[in-house]
Amino acid sequence: MGAEASASASGASQPRAAPTSSSSRRPMVPPRPPGRSARAEKFSRLLAEPAVDVGGLRDLLWSGAPEDDPGARAEAWQILLGYLPPVRDRQAQGVAKKRDEYEELRRRHYPGSDGVAGDVAPDSAGTLKQIQVDIPRTSPGLPLFGHSRMQKLMERVLYVWSVRHPASGYVQGINDLVTPFVVVLLAAELRVPLEDLDVDTVDERVLDAVEAGAYWCLAKVLSDIQDHYTAGQPGIQVMVQKLREIVRRIDEKLYRHLEQQGLDFLQFSFRWMNCLLLREFPLPCVIRLWDTYIAESTEGFSTFHVYVCAVFLIYWSPQLKQMDFQQLMLFMQKLPTGRWRAQEIETLLAEAFVLKSLFHQSPKHLAVSSR
Repeated sequence: MGAEASASASGASQPRAAPTSSSSRRPMVPPRPPGRSARAEKFSRLLAEPAVDVGGLRDLLWSGAPEDDPGARAEAWQILLGYLPPVRDRQAQGVAKKRDEYEELRRRHYPGSDGVAGDVAPDSAGTLKQIQVDIPRTSPGLPLFGHSRMQKLMERVLYVWSVRHPASGYVQGINDLVTPFVVVLLAAELRVPLEDLDVDTVDERVLDAVEAGAYWCLAKVLSDIQDHYTAGQPGIQVMVQKLREIVRRIDEKLYRHLEQQGLDFLQFSFRWMNCLLLREFPLPCVIRLWDTYIAESTEGFSTFHVYVCAVFLIYWSPQLKQMDFQQLMLFMQKLPTGRWRAQEIETLLAEAFVLKSLFHQSPKHLAVSSR
């Protein structure tokens, strides 16, 4: 979704440097370890500072975390979401305090290791049951989330969050939102490919650390979009309306075609807003997308997400204009993105950034015409 385009400019040829002595040819910075990317080095240097420059971290993460250093992404996410203090000397104490706080919340609210609904308050029993129904359906293509230990971890996170936020409570779709945090934090803890992971071998302390981190990161994201999940889901309604108006402005032919076929934007884009595109992309693409959303501060999962959805819809415009209502519905329910990789996401992000630059500071462009 929104990706910062890095422009490489080739200037005029520079004058040849004056000859230097052999003693002045030392490298300005230490050479990076073999096989480590330049991007990983940039993250490493920034994150190693005594006090991390949060603005600089946002700028760096916007264009994506390095794939060869899972720890960099996890640390960047946790700092920008407020779980990990940016001052290094305070990090160990700060994280320990947050983990203890989560452990207390879990002890107080979660009914026990067996998750028996009879152990919970009657008004929460239905919530727990719904979570237990939804979790096996979460990311069914990833064996990691089919393991009972991971399912229990997610169950606890979702249930504790729902009890702590009664104004919204648990809504189907929130179960999807916890998965990027689990994957990113677990990859950072273990430093091994998760596709080959034997979950039975993972130390319980590692899973406890991942669980606490996932809870607090999820809580922060949801706090910024809480009106997505309150009664009537007004936040989602507003986002769908914004999407409708952006598309009308930049691809009116597609807008009119959908209108003529009787396809309302809410019918296909509600899920895009409710699940933040987690059901439309492979998980690695979503994680790259969330690099940018998290870097966008409080508006990443709301304002910027709408522009990403607009670009995503218009990407399919040539095909969509040839379809009738039934074909449109079938196509939109299962978009052919299974083979998408980071390159496609980078393109969507760059175009969404341009759209936001054009429209977001001029809301009158998105005003609904009364004529």
